[in-house]
Amino acid sequence: MFGDLMGMMGKLKETQAKVEATKKRLDTVYVKESSAENLVEVTLTANRTLTEIKIDDRLLADKEQLEDYLITTLNRALEKAGKVNEAELAAVAKEGIPNIPGMDGLFK
Repeated sequence: MFGDLMGMMGKLKETQAKVEATKKRLDTVYVKESSAENLVEVTLTANRTLTEIKIDDRLLADKEQLEDYLITTLNRALEKAGKVNEAELAAVAKEGIPNIPGMDGLFK
């Protein structure tokens, strides 16, 4: 039994290292989102770090419209990045979870 416990602990440490490596890799995965008519384009990493905003000159004269486009586009991009992040981390976690009785349906 003690050997099984040590094996599970080793597997959990290995999984933790894989999760950390995946988080670093997600800094290099980019998500782009564009507004209607491509007047605003934003780029984020899958870790939800904003890396770029492009604004069409036509929006510069209308502050309120620009703000609306930015909010909408950023929210959609954040949602996409969050889904990528969650899927990647869940896959790594599920792969590394040892077979513990009663926990087999935890990540389904």
